[in-house]
Amino acid sequence: MPSDNKIKLVKVLIEKANTYPIIGVVNMQSLPAQQLQKMRSTLRKKGVEIIMTRKKLIKRSLKTADKDKIDSLIENLSGMPALLFTNDNPFALYSTLQKSKSEAPAKAGQIAPRDIIVRAGPTNFAPGPIISELASVGIKTKVDGGKLAILDDVVVAKEGDEISAKLAETLKRLDIKPMEIGLDLVAVWEDGFIFKAKDLRIDEAEYTANFTQAEQWAFNLAMDTGYLCEATVEPLVQKAFREAKNVAVEAGILSADTTDAILAKVEAQAMALKNEAKL
Repeated sequence: MPSDNKIKLVKVLIEKANTYPIIGVVNMQSLPAQQLQKMRSTLRKKGVEIIMTRKKLIKRSLKTADKDKIDSLIENLSGMPALLFTNDNPFALYSTLQKSKSEAPAKAGQIAPRDIIVRAGPTNFAPGPIISELASVGIKTKVDGGKLAILDDVVVAKEGDEISAKLAETLKRLDIKPMEIGLDLVAVWEDGFIFKAKDLRIDEAEYTANFTQAEQWAFNLAMDTGYLCEATVEPLVQKAFREAKNVAVEAGILSADTTDAILAKVEAQAMALKNEAKL
């Protein structure tokens, strides 16, 4: 029979699941206690609550909560699961967790969180047994200036691959830290939809650049079509003035704005005629 503490905890989980619009599942496996305390503090400041308990109790609370398809989160419980509750959106939650992570070297048996790429370029290794060690994990090298240089970028492990002991040691020697210490977001529920962590992974710099480029394209299109709005009124008026002035100059219509240009044009034509006639 469940203890009173377990019953109370399940009730708390159900209450929070019914209250918060965003519920996330994280995996805390291999997360050091010190890092967890730091994460708790960071999340609290962001308005995110985290509750850790046995998987069995989490399942029971998700099955009982009055939210559409929230029990779909059960299949995403893995490792040492915990639930996150927040009023923020799933993308902001993912970003918060990612920014609070720190780099760590890979260990044998760990799963690559993303494609692990070794970039081409010089190394500090002198030629020797290291050549065959690098080659054994698919890294081709050459001797350059008495040191080894990696010939090409190479993906030594794809996302989801298990990292071998040999690869882990090689990455350590190359000072590549592909792993991240922190809370691993597995899935997020919002309004009956389940977002996987990979669906929430956004390159913010690229996203911002795309908006900037789209704005420039829209401005160029508005200018080409003569579409008037707050951003185009002034440049369109300036463009119209330039074009009207050019027409007036070509037609020889004198005005305060065209006199200097027409006289300069006439002088240039006269000089060309003089030179042609060799006068």
